[in-house]
Amino acid sequence: MPRELSEYHRQVASTNRASILDAATPLFLEFGYDRTSLARVAERAGVSKATLFKQFPTKAALFEAAVLAVGDAPDAALVEPVTSDFRAGLVELGLAYTELLARPGIAEFIRTIIAESPRFPELRERTFDFGTLPVLAALDRYLRAQTVAGAAAVDDPMLVATQFLGMIASSVFWPRLVHGTWSLDDEGTRTAVEEAATTIAARFATQSTRSHRTAKVGSDRRAAPKLDAEGNP
Repeated sequence: MPRELSEYHRQVASTNRASILDAATPLFLEFGYDRTSLARVAERAGVSKATLFKQFPTKAALFEAAVLAVGDAPDAALVEPVTSDFRAGLVELGLAYTELLARPGIAEFIRTIIAESPRFPELRERTFDFGTLPVLAALDRYLRAQTVAGAAAVDDPMLVATQFLGMIASSVFWPRLVHGTWSLDDEGTRTAVEEAATTIAARFATQSTRSHRTAKVGSDRRAAPKLDAEGNP
């Protein structure tokens, strides 16, 4: 009986914590840190202030938990590429990165963290992590594997991975962070990723990889049927 009761209490505590974070997140985004009161959070979450304080003793603790909850990127969402085409693998990982950056609340919370950075310097240091670390680690592994396979020649995989994601973020994410309502459509996002992948491949793909890709493109062009003026084969 005590074990069952303990499990019940853990479930209740977990449910209350989730409800509090769900209530606090939009309030922090709408009103900022200073104008968000714990009383308002408790009311919106449907819990007592005593219950809130059991989970989060201070507003700072609640704010940090809300930020980290938004920033935690699920590793399961990232499927590493299985391909012999160096550039295609980069595109696949780049698109996965844009999906993580597009998660609700990421840009808004980073904007809030920047505003509150003097008060929460440790969160400022983690801003880069949001949506980046899982893809960065996957890129590092991918670049190492491609180098071992002879498809690429990358001496510093982590540096190249950081540069690749930086090129994508500068086109897809940072303008949205600054301008708020700015965004790229799916085609624009894919173009940005493909351009970044082309740049990295041009610099680091081995000659054999480039020759194989050139031959494949030429083969595809020869295989394409010739069309008449009306678009008929």
